[in-house]
Amino acid sequence: MSNESVLSGRNLFMKMGILFNGLVAMALGVPILRFLFSSVTRGRAGGYLSWVPVGRVSEFPEGETRLATFRNPYVTPTDGKTADTACWVRRIAGEQFQVFAVNCAHLGCPVRWFPQSGLFMCPCHGGAYYRDGSRASGPPERGLFEHAYKIENGLVTIQAGELPTPGASVAQLGKKPPCAS
Repeated sequence: MSNESVLSGRNLFMKMGILFNGLVAMALGVPILRFLFSSVTRGRAGGYLSWVPVGRVSEFPEGETRLATFRNPYVTPTDGKTADTACWVRRIAGEQFQVFAVNCAHLGCPVRWFPQSGLFMCPCHGGAYYRDGSRASGPPERGLFEHAYKIENGLVTIQAGELPTPGASVAQLGKKPPCAS
């Protein structure tokens, strides 16, 4: 037998170390690559946006604002309860609604509805919004963000998956125009 055909203890450990390091590199590399290429694959799949129900039309009395929750359409198994997202649903009249993101337009703190005063209030920096979502006072420079909505089979459904932003137009979102109140 030649020296090349017999593995010494040192060579064996070196080859096992290379194999182990390769497995660790693959275990770390796959999630990193998935993250890096997620924007490319998301674009092909139509993005994160999809229509999700927030409740029956009958659950929202005319002239009232109610808190509703929906399941974020883009979730992973580890998201758990954090995939449940809140929104404020205001029924203006008939099938005219406004659906507001629960986040303040200033720094994203969750706003709360106070029916006694007819205001949404932000606890973080004192931002206030009127019932139609427009800015009343405080640091926010704009009104609350709105979700696009539609009525299907007696259900109020909203376009969810990404937070609504000021750059999205009414036509782009498919939102029905709000009615003056």
